[in-house]
Amino acid sequence: MPLNMALAGKGNNVPSGPHYNLNIIGMDKIDKKADIGCGEGHRIFVPMEGKSKIMLTEGDDFAVLDCVATSASPAEFQLPNPDPDNTGTTEYSVYFRLRGKPGGRVIMATCATDPLEDVELCSDARIVAVRETGHGKNKFENVSKELLYIYAWVCVDYNEVAGVCEEYEYMRVPLFDDTLEEYFWSYDNNGARIAQLRFYEGVQTTVPDPLKSISPACVEPDSSGVTVTLESSPKYADFSAGVADVDFGDDIQVTDTNPVDNDTLEVTIDVGNKADLGTRTVIVTLNDESQLMIGFQVADTCS
Repeated sequence: MPLNMALAGKGNNVPSGPHYNLNIIGMDKIDKKADIGCGEGHRIFVPMEGKSKIMLTEGDDFAVLDCVATSASPAEFQLPNPDPDNTGTTEYSVYFRLRGKPGGRVIMATCATDPLEDVELCSDARIVAVRETGHGKNKFENVSKELLYIYAWVCVDYNEVAGVCEEYEYMRVPLFDDTLEEYFWSYDNNGARIAQLRFYEGVQTTVPDPLKSISPACVEPDSSGVTVTLESSPKYADFSAGVADVDFGDDIQVTDTNPVDNDTLEVTIDVGNKADLGTRTVIVTLNDESQLMIGFQVADTCS
């Protein structure tokens, strides 16, 4: 796996050692047929505004295979399988930060096609980054969870006669796992000039295990005393061992946690009246420091 030999210091919140650099560069005008230099395989060009795709191909080395993405035609990036056995611990890690003019914003997520339903789905774990100003801002962050895995409800029982999925399971799916197909990164740019990614071979990251279910899966703003039931698969966690923390985000307060049994945890929450709408993730941290995750939604109206 050839890496460029630039050395990174920990002052930028990254490991020291050799790494592969990838820059995703926003352009005001972009033409798939334009003669744009790819920078020896270390640059991908995307629109300055709007969504584009970077298709992901499995290979032994990191390499840019197609360096230009438009709204209609994707770029392509090759990278190794990060977690072949889905243990939740990666064989390499990836770090991310924004550079360039302050104010740019990027939402980036790992997506794929669910072959049973033939639909694209994207991970609940996603990067939401804003180019900020000020000393110490915009340091690298470990985004291995967001860019090397998909956390989503996946169809596991499709009724071909009725044409509907009869059962979904919340899963953690690593890149290139056979559960899904046609993996890609969705890149939603709002004025960000440069996103820097660094891939560190041999630097492991342990990501959360998936929770089995959450009920209710949606809450409305300005709701108090809501009881949310979380269920875990026995192969991942035993709630009776003790829960250290449950995090719904800064705008939702957890007022009580109650392990009902080994696989069931009840949590009481208060939702602020200005809670951010949309999908977020719930992270449960156990006393042994292991973590579990599931998608959750805040909406004006929950059906």
